[in-house]
Amino acid sequence: MNMNPFKTMTYKRTLASILAASLIAGASPAAFGFPAIEKAAAATAVQTYRVVPQAFIIDDYKYSIPTINIYGSTYIGIRSLNEKLGLDITWNVNSRTITLDGRGRKLTANPEDGSYVINGQRTYGDPALIYKGSAYVPLRFLLERMGYGISYEKGSKTVVINTIEENELTVALGSIQENNDKQTLLVNYPVIEDLKDKTVAGKINTFLKQEAESYAAAGQKDLTKATATNASYIKKNPGTTFPKVTFEGVFNVTYNEQGRLSLYVDYYSYLGGAHGMTFRVPYTFDLNNGELLTLKEAADYNSKYLSIINASINKQIKERKLTLLAPFDGIKSNRSFYLKHEGIVIAFEQYEYTSYAEGMPEFVTPFEAFE
Repeated sequence: MNMNPFKTMTYKRTLASILAASLIAGASPAAFGFPAIEKAAAATAVQTYRVVPQAFIIDDYKYSIPTINIYGSTYIGIRSLNEKLGLDITWNVNSRTITLDGRGRKLTANPEDGSYVINGQRTYGDPALIYKGSAYVPLRFLLERMGYGISYEKGSKTVVINTIEENELTVALGSIQENNDKQTLLVNYPVIEDLKDKTVAGKINTFLKQEAESYAAAGQKDLTKATATNASYIKKNPGTTFPKVTFEGVFNVTYNEQGRLSLYVDYYSYLGGAHGMTFRVPYTFDLNNGELLTLKEAADYNSKYLSIINASINKQIKERKLTLLAPFDGIKSNRSFYLKHEGIVIAFEQYEYTSYAEGMPEFVTPFEAFE
């Protein structure tokens, strides 16, 4: 299998952009990690939320469930999830963490620092919160990682949740790591297990491991260079201190249906400056042969797939009232993408069209648009 031909930029260009953006943002040695973690302190500082009943349809049954809207996201009480979705949910008094168990997944949320761990891997999203003795979690973030589809019916103002019928496989955790007092490297990558076709599983696993090793090697090179640069600065400016430089890879499986597997790896690099940067590398596999799908193949070979996706993105930009750094000029056929239950996803890279605060906005074009 060849290296992924659908990346929008090479690793070398990406890391150079990350370093430049970090330096432009400021020379302060303060490091913040992934943007979502920065919201954890804000969550604890806010004292009052408005809890409102929201209409839900969960696997064809109607419910009214208390929700909170914060950060532009809908939060739902985990007690309701326990009752309606059948997830096993526990609260650990000692670690003050919430654990949700079900569908072959185990997700632990820490409301105090905003972190999540799913099947042994730390991941990132808007932080969970405790309000008036009840725990709330961001609905879409949680459901997409626990194997549920979510949509919204505007007419009836109803949130619709469906249990997804997934391919028979499990995803284990592989990792590459190196840690010392100056720098930290941790690259996680998925390992496909329990797939009936062992040859296909082996093909995909070999490719993903090679990809992880390639990114880790390039990341290590940049960490070493940044560490030397910091040491040189400290020598000239005694008393100056810098946090560890960091390179981290975290994967997220976004689609495991209809004989296809889609995921992305978020690579976060902090090399100095006011904050780190994240770039996203997606992969979508055909589980029949282990090959990567092109965007055109994912769009069912529709001859107008690019214009359909570009029109969809433009519409969503207007509906969401996104402020762009530059006009959106459309995607090309080699654009990176991934799949979700609802459709094909195009994500903007940080600073590609939007500010750092916007993160990496996702734009979903429904599969039905290509029929």
